[in-house]
Amino acid sequence: MPHITVKLWPGNDEERKQQLADHIVESAVEILGLREESFSVSFEEVTPQDWKEQVYLPDIVNKKDKLYKKPGYEM
Repeated sequence: MPHITVKLWPGNDEERKQQLADHIVESAVEILGLREESFSVSFEEVTPQDWKEQVYLPDIVNKKDKLYKKPGYEM
């Protein structure tokens, strides 16, 4: 615990995803006060044509009460 999932469009190489995962964990360790070993991070690539159905509607629109950062776009 905790597990963090990042959903993004395809196109980022493994180095960039690893960099992002490292930064996310670094910030989470600092803020939550947990050890680095407590965290896991995964990436789910979603194509632009599937974004609305697989991410925007289920994770953003239908879970507005759980969002801490809302997107600056609408679909």
